[in-house]
Amino acid sequence: MLSFLVAIALVLVISIFPITGNIRFLTVLSGSMDPAIKTGSVVMIKPVKEYKIGEVVTFITNTKNQQSVTHRIHDMKVEGGEVIYITKGDANNAPDQRELKKKDIIGKVLFSIPFFGYAVDFAKKPIGFALIIIIPTIAIISEEIIKIYNEIKKKKKNEN
Repeated sequence: MLSFLVAIALVLVISIFPITGNIRFLTVLSGSMDPAIKTGSVVMIKPVKEYKIGEVVTFITNTKNQQSVTHRIHDMKVEGGEVIYITKGDANNAPDQRELKKKDIIGKVLFSIPFFGYAVDFAKKPIGFALIIIIPTIAIISEEIIKIYNEIKKKKKNEN
């Protein structure tokens, strides 16, 4: 349990602070990539020099609120010397209407952790963040109290 909480805290911290190599962790909020990437998964993404057909990428759909989408590159074409990417969610019937340029893509998905995003999103809320601090603290304090109690008990037994 404690290792699970530490993992959530680690992903939470990593997703907030910039990391060398521009690695980012994001939560998938829809089922458009099922079954490859399930809703609530955390994806690790990293920008690469070139993107290829079949790779799963995360891109910005709305620059105002930085909303991102994770879909597979379905097709590519060149217009005016610039590569244009056409994406499609695995669970969707048709490709996305919006065509992407390289600058729109945040990065390639390196791996995903199914359902872990639910815990990370909960941890971003005040109650979740408090629980991530309180539960490990209680666990550590309880363990130390038990150790102290056992030492006292052992010492009294040796005195008799």
